[in-house]
Amino acid sequence: MSYLRALYTTYENNEIEVGKIATNETKDKKIIEYMLLPISHTTQTAHIEVTVNIDGTLNKAEVINKVSTILPFTEESGSRSGKNYVPHVLHDKLMYVAGDYVDYTNDNEKAEAFQKYITQLQEWCESPFHHEHVKVIYNYVRNGHLIRDLVNQKVLHLDDNGLLLSKWKGKAEDKPEIFSVVAGDQESAFVRFNVHVPGEIIDNVWKNKEIIDSYINFYNTKLKENDICYVSGKESPIIKRHPNKLRNSGDKAKLISANDSTGFTFRGRFNDSLEAANISYDVSQKAHNALKWLIERQGKTIDGRVFLIWGSKNPDIPDATEEFSENNFIGLNDLLRRLHDEDTSYSFTKEVLARQYRQILQGIKKSLNLLENEDEKIYILTIDAATPGRLAVLYYRDYEIDAYLDKLMEWHSSVSWRQVYKKDNQWFEYYGSPSFQTIAKAAYGPRPNEKVVKGVMERLLPCVLDGRKVPIDIIKSAIVRASNPQFFDNTWEWEQVLTVACSLVKKHYEKEEYKVALDKTNTDRDYLFGRLLAVADVLERSALGKDENRATNALRYMNVFQSNPLRTWNTIQKNIQPYMIKLTNNNQIRRYTDLFDELHGKFIYEEFNNKPLSGKYLLGYFSQREDLYKKSDKKEEGDGNE
Repeated sequence: MSYLRALYTTYENNEIEVGKIATNETKDKKIIEYMLLPISHTTQTAHIEVTVNIDGTLNKAEVINKVSTILPFTEESGSRSGKNYVPHVLHDKLMYVAGDYVDYTNDNEKAEAFQKYITQLQEWCESPFHHEHVKVIYNYVRNGHLIRDLVNQKVLHLDDNGLLLSKWKGKAEDKPEIFSVVAGDQESAFVRFNVHVPGEIIDNVWKNKEIIDSYINFYNTKLKENDICYVSGKESPIIKRHPNKLRNSGDKAKLISANDSTGFTFRGRFNDSLEAANISYDVSQKAHNALKWLIERQGKTIDGRVFLIWGSKNPDIPDATEEFSENNFIGLNDLLRRLHDEDTSYSFTKEVLARQYRQILQGIKKSLNLLENEDEKIYILTIDAATPGRLAVLYYRDYEIDAYLDKLMEWHSSVSWRQVYKKDNQWFEYYGSPSFQTIAKAAYGPRPNEKVVKGVMERLLPCVLDGRKVPIDIIKSAIVRASNPQFFDNTWEWEQVLTVACSLVKKHYEKEEYKVALDKTNTDRDYLFGRLLAVADVLERSALGKDENRATNALRYMNVFQSNPLRTWNTIQKNIQPYMIKLTNNNQIRRYTDLFDELHGKFIYEEFNNKPLSGKYLLGYFSQREDLYKKSDKKEEGDGNE
């Protein structure tokens, strides 16, 4: 029950957001609207919008492109399935809102659907909590000729027998719009209603706060049975059916459900499902609506699995699955850039990070306005559905804000490396840790299956929050891909994989405190072999010049070099001799020759062998390459100033 309590508390702390429409961008760059739903309301994808005049006559009707709509619902209608014809209260499918549905489908089994709908709507309109615009809609739909009007408006289409056309068989260019927005037949279309008042600008019915409040007050009068709520501890009206549509408007899976009254679900433990989970209507509605809001607002949904991190008072909490550079916190990016500029050598040791930790921590808390709210709680929740009807909580933890940020900073400091990415044909660099999705792409390819990404994120989350080791298979996969630069079409993609692999290797050998800055005192054989490879790579690249983009011998042999370092190094040495001769600058030749001699001299004789290299060689390669390029850039600047 603790996660329900957390969601309920979040709703209570953010009640100012209830009913406010916000927007978010989807993966395919579409802008969607969402809100923290009021209780007794849900969302549904609508296909047809019917606008009614104030006198109860039709104004217009049109097809809309799968728009999510807020609508009032009941405990029963929120759980309907199959032939359980339970209507929503205002907006609904054709079979409920159209009194002439049977006339245009010959489906007599569904004749009762409209009667239930109109009776329920009438009860609301005749209650003390009625609203004039709802009465207008009621006066229109009770006439029972909605489909006839939609046909006349060319929204719906009939076949030769005067029945609703089940499937379009004509030319594609003549295909009516309704067949493009509904998944099945026309009769499955969902209708939402609006009201037109001449000369006035009014809120749409589904966004009208007065209508929303009037329905909440009306439905509260229908809740009778009281009992102790297991979440709030208060005596309140309870319910047996709980909301669905948590991950999206078509999601049928529920977190809380019990529909097996004839099997052995409760036998020997409980006599009734309420004994297992007795939750009040208010708590259930607020907790589920808060979860839906958080998922739409900031959740990551991958292959149906939702990864969610939020704060009880301020939902905008640094995400453990992301790098800091992607978090939109005021002042935080500037702070990180400033810290980066203070140490351009990337020598971020534990001592340096400890000195900077308090600045970063205070920067995050200040950007979240949390300096005074020391009791802020952070919640981490992962949910997924094994079957279409059941959601499961796979992971749930809660932390105090300081404890969570401590774990976050520990992860970022231990995995930090110089990262690269490309956006709008430009390379960007930053010092930090890669996101979980970037790690998944580095380890398993630029377009990995969503199931793979989901698995990587699930396995890495405890590494951040519980201090577990990064799974060795993820590290090895990243090392293998980083050791095969010839398989990449774009240089920046390989550079990104290389930097991610270095981050993971650094984390794996955390006690040895590797850093981006070259460690000339390190005599580890793997690190030294990596340095040799980098010198050969930079030497050949310098001889080829900036106009030649082909791979160097060092990169072409990189994969074989990892598994057979000594034998492959002898081959690389022979192959780079012509490029050594090609260098015209004697100082350059002497520098590379001295560096080769220095590195060979650092090896312990017995370790200069053909034993396969660990991922440390990538750290040596990266740091040595950076050091050589940095010195080369400084020399060019010096030459230019003379």
